[in-house]
Amino acid sequence: MRNGCLATAIVVFQVLGYVAASSADADVLAAGARFPDWTMQDQSGVPRSAADFAGKPYLLWFYPRASTPGCTAEGRGFRDAYAELQGEGLAILGVSFDAPERNAEFAHEEEFPFALLSDTSKSLAIAVGAADSASQGVARRVSYLVGPDGVVWVAYASVDPRDHAAQVLSDVRARRAAPVQPQGGQSKVVD
Repeated sequence: MRNGCLATAIVVFQVLGYVAASSADADVLAAGARFPDWTMQDQSGVPRSAADFAGKPYLLWFYPRASTPGCTAEGRGFRDAYAELQGEGLAILGVSFDAPERNAEFAHEEEFPFALLSDTSKSLAIAVGAADSASQGVARRVSYLVGPDGVVWVAYASVDPRDHAAQVLSDVRARRAAPVQPQGGQSKVVD
């Protein structure tokens, strides 16, 4: 019985830690800011960096933990819209604090066609408002749509995992059609 109580306490602590991390106000980069350079391992252990995407727009979506319900829903949304997003010239990159091996399991289980990156040092997350410190257990659910020149097109400070892929696709298409000015809400778009 004692082990059962301990396990329950650990789960409650983890859930509360997740809620605290995901509900805190993220100090995200503003649209128009230069996105920091980064290098992280993907789920295969291959180093990926911002330089790999120079000249191409990409989305970096931070998710709290592999294989959890919200992260799975968000990843499935990107998986299901992947062909359309690629058709718009957009690369999709998930980022969590999970080890590459855990991200590999997640990508395999869900048949994700995009890279999942491991920010195990939490340095990028801290730099872009997805974490406050290296002691934070999970990343906040924030995303950045970064232009081919490394400048933030759209900063998503608050994300609904169920419709984020559709939101990103809409923003990319709107950007192609004509530059959009901020109109309140969760995202900011700049020229």
